Amino acid sequence: MRYPVTPDGRYFVVRGRLWRMSNPALPEDERAALTKELMAARRAVGTALRAEDEDALRAARAAVDATKIALGERGPAWWTDGAPDFNRRMAVRTPYAEWFTGL
Repeated sequence: MRYPVTPDGRYFVVRGRLWRMSNPALPEDERAALTKELMAARRAVGTALRAEDEDALRAARAAVDATKIALGERGPAWWTDGAPDFNRRMAVRTPYAEWFTGL
């Protein structure tokens, strides 16, 4: 992986910020289909931006969000041990701080 992943596999780190990983319990074929949908939705965002089409942009961003929720990257946390979700938080301000500073 291009970015460091937390020891528990829940997040990867970009510029010091934690981003939730996809749910590892998703079957590979489902993950592949959702990833394909996500890429199409992201392309639609770009197309709508270039066309300055606000309605299409709103729809494309909604599609990105829905797909990311289906992948487990947004919405309720996919783990079941009750641990809090630190998605989009700076790593140094979370329980991962020591691990992160040791990279």
